[in-house]
Amino acid sequence: RERFDFGGRDVASWFPRHMAKGLRQMRLALRRADCLVERSHIPLSGRNPALQEALGIRPHVLVLNKMDLADARRQPVSAGAGPGGGSGGVTGRAHSDSPVHLQVVPMVARLVADGPRYHRAESSEHNILVIGVPNVGKSSLINSLRRLHLKKGKATAVGGEPGITKAVLSRIQVCEKPLMYLVDTPGVLPPRLGDVETGMKLALCGAIHDHLVGEDIMADYLLYTLNKQQQFRYVQRYRLGQPCDHIEPLLKHVALTQGRTQKVKVLTGTGNVNMKMLNYPAAAYEFLRDFRAGHLGRVTLD
Repeated sequence: RERFDFGGRDVASWFPRHMAKGLRQMRLALRRADCLVERSHIPLSGRNPALQEALGIRPHVLVLNKMDLADARRQPVSAGAGPGGGSGGVTGRAHSDSPVHLQVVPMVARLVADGPRYHRAESSEHNILVIGVPNVGKSSLINSLRRLHLKKGKATAVGGEPGITKAVLSRIQVCEKPLMYLVDTPGVLPPRLGDVETGMKLALCGAIHDHLVGEDIMADYLLYTLNKQQQFRYVQRYRLGQPCDHIEPLLKHVALTQGRTQKVKVLTGTGNVNMKMLNYPAAAYEFLRDFRAGHLGRVTLD
């Protein structure tokens, strides 16, 4: 397929009440912030333009997560992420205390030291606001930095679903020298995304609940993306004869080979009959889960 038909779908309006509240709290917290650390899975679509408005007045570090799942042939965007007092970037692996995370604290300390601190010039402590869209590992990054620098356990809840952090939390110490506190924030999407395709990329990375978008359309868009980038590991993964351009035969094959079935009650003239049918939503979820786990190859959506 040369282009993907979204069929008039709109995934751009998912903006729960806790997101609006969190965005207001974050704007207030900016007054006490010396630097912003932005966490993202996708270098372009994974960033919230509504948060970008504040980046020009504070130093900013972009931390790209899950680089072990990204396509090495598709280079990430420049680390320079904002026009403020300074910017930098690091890339890290998924769900690990990566040595790359050791770069975050020194980079933040350098950017804060090199830039103006406005009314906080007399304070020796560093207050850092951690921002990003839902489910990109903001809480995991804070816990990782605490383990690396303070040898402490986790201080904030994490999970594999968007929306675990509901509000701006209190300060969490992550380092002694320099004295540094991070503030975890809820994942915030803009009230209206720029386009449906951006929303679909965010959904594939788990920033939007699957059921709000639909596992079937997400699986179809994923297949379109894999074919477009000539990433055909799914052919080997599911023992297909060749790549396919439509999602229905792929899901049928996955459901058949992996036993994804469901019982359905059929009303007939002689009574109810229970029939076993292929479970296409379960097969679609399996396809999405394999992608997120890296079983379908290293893929960069942008």
